[in-house]
Amino acid sequence: VTGTIRNQVDRIWETFWTGGVTNPLSVIEQITYLLFIRGLDDVETRREKEAVVLGVAFDRVFPEDKQHLRWSQFKNFPAERMYEVVSQEVFPFIKNLKNGKSTAYTKFMADAIFIIPTPQLLEKVVTALSALPMEDRDTKGDLYEYLLSKLSQSGTNGQFRTPRHIIKMMVELVKPTPQDKIVDPAAGTAGFLVAASEYLRDNHEDLFFDKELKGHFDSTMFYGFEFDNTMLRIAAMNMTLHGIENPNIEYRDSLSETNTDTNKYTLVLANPPFKGSLDYESVSNDLLKVAKTKKTELLFLSLFLRILKPGGRCASIVPDGVLFGSSKAHKSIRKEIIENHKLDAIISMPSGVFKPYAGVSTAIMIFTKTGAGGTDKVWFYDMQ
Repeated sequence: VTGTIRNQVDRIWETFWTGGVTNPLSVIEQITYLLFIRGLDDVETRREKEAVVLGVAFDRVFPEDKQHLRWSQFKNFPAERMYEVVSQEVFPFIKNLKNGKSTAYTKFMADAIFIIPTPQLLEKVVTALSALPMEDRDTKGDLYEYLLSKLSQSGTNGQFRTPRHIIKMMVELVKPTPQDKIVDPAAGTAGFLVAASEYLRDNHEDLFFDKELKGHFDSTMFYGFEFDNTMLRIAAMNMTLHGIENPNIEYRDSLSETNTDTNKYTLVLANPPFKGSLDYESVSNDLLKVAKTKKTELLFLSLFLRILKPGGRCASIVPDGVLFGSSKAHKSIRKEIIENHKLDAIISMPSGVFKPYAGVSTAIMIFTKTGAGGTDKVWFYDMQ
């Protein structure tokens, strides 16, 4: 993100704070809605131009009598009028926006709440957002990533942002392919999925010229599950801004009985929560078979083994306890991975990677699901 854009985003951020919206998640959420509203208008404008050139009619998102709901229109209104239109008309409009199909994004807009307190604040923010370059996918994506990097406070369930360079490294180690089916069962803001999509753009450009693979990329390649609605909205937006048309971003508690996925994906990329411990009742029984434990980090490893197809790969961040813990559950999950599958690599990371949230030492564990062993030479790397 260039200095100019960074400064613009910083100013928008400060505008919210001085305007009385101080919770970072709320700020990002409100900006997300507004970016979405602006994006709808951008798409509509592009389609109008195409329709004129081709001389064909097209399905409008904004009906003839609702043109004032378009960003390009209301951004020029006086503050009071703009506030009235956005809060009372645009928001209800985008919530009911199905446009014939329910996209990942419209699904999570259902409980969107407009909380910008004053017309003056809205006018400042709309003007500032109008000045941001949203033409190309790279800028849009980078801009949003920069915004997310401001989420420096961790969530209640121990979800926090995995540093971008660590995500990128993990993706480069597992080398996603155009045929992969990629999942992050604790997706947060979808950083891993976005990085995997960028890796494919950089290394497999040819996939975009193949109709079938392009369709797979847009609709059946990426899966992300999360049970925090704010995170879901942000993740869906993040994926959309990175040019993935229909990402499968869904509300789901991955460890519960309701998650029945088995032998479904070829690649797991994750940084699952490892703060919590759960009640046995709320955990799926077949996960407890592998390791009877309440520790989320061990349960997630059992989950990865279940949801991967044979031959599928996993790269996950784990707390050091997974490697050294001496409880029965710790030992049984290690035994399971080493003896029945193929442990490929362990990368030990320095303890400060997740500061300021957690001083806990972590490692990256990479393994392949074989069901028939295969662990031979394991690559150990001590990252300084």
